[in-house]
Amino acid sequence: MTASLAAGALAFRSLTLGYDRHPAVHHLDGVVPAGAALAVIGPNGAGKSTLLKGIIGEVAPLEGRIEHPGLRRRDIAYLPQAAEIDRGFPISVDDFVAMGLWRRVGPWRSLRPYRAARDEALAAVGLTGFERRPIGTLSGGQLRRAMFARVLLQDARAVLLDEPFAAVDGRTTADLLGLVERWRAEGRTVIAVLHDMEQVQRHFPSALLLAREVVAWGATEAVLTAANLRRARQLCEAWDEAAPVCRGGAPHGPPAPGHAHAHGAHDHAPPAAASHGQGALASGPQASGPQDCEHAA
Repeated sequence: MTASLAAGALAFRSLTLGYDRHPAVHHLDGVVPAGAALAVIGPNGAGKSTLLKGIIGEVAPLEGRIEHPGLRRRDIAYLPQAAEIDRGFPISVDDFVAMGLWRRVGPWRSLRPYRAARDEALAAVGLTGFERRPIGTLSGGQLRRAMFARVLLQDARAVLLDEPFAAVDGRTTADLLGLVERWRAEGRTVIAVLHDMEQVQRHFPSALLLAREVVAWGATEAVLTAANLRRARQLCEAWDEAAPVCRGGAPHGPPAPGHAHAHGAHDHAPPAAASHGQGALASGPQASGPQDCEHAA
């Protein structure tokens, strides 16, 4: 562990995450300070959700590591995409929200001492009176409110949000963004996968632009440039199944704020049996010779 890393911070050390040896996030280096509000942005398939799942341990690193000194798993709350919630499961809003207490209470202890906290969480998201409703009867916005209430109940030091405002109405989005501001004021670390650039600019001072690798990372206004966004689209669109793969190479340092970061031929070792897989992101459709690392959506 790096001695200088502050307690509560998150650090990525030459981190590569993926599935079946196919990377979705490639050679990521950098630090998220404790108390930061970081927006993770990028095209579809850029590895944004995979990064959050790597932080909570759902996806194991293919290479490199994630460091979070002073943060236990119970200190990190994770709000998945709404599509990952089984709305057909027969559970009430009350019990769904109470799942936020699981790591503190476990399967056997009574929830009675936490009823007041649960009621406060429901009130904070505007769901008072919905306690006994099955989650399958909720609208999309109401379900997202219940998910936020569950996160509130966790009382975690770091909060990970995966597309928290997708397909919900403006009033719900405004209310839930208020909770994000509350977490920021309380000094909690917030990392959110977002697509709305206005939300990013207004509520997140720093941003990480991914396209399976870092395109830019730093102050939001420096990251959200037309050149960086164009580069991210190009990286996700350029795919060459015949290009050589990499073995990892030397770690890449964190890019300067607002500057593009992309792999080059000099960054990587020649192809070998221990490589990530067969597809690769190449510099162009006619590229030949040593190319960029393999990437997967």
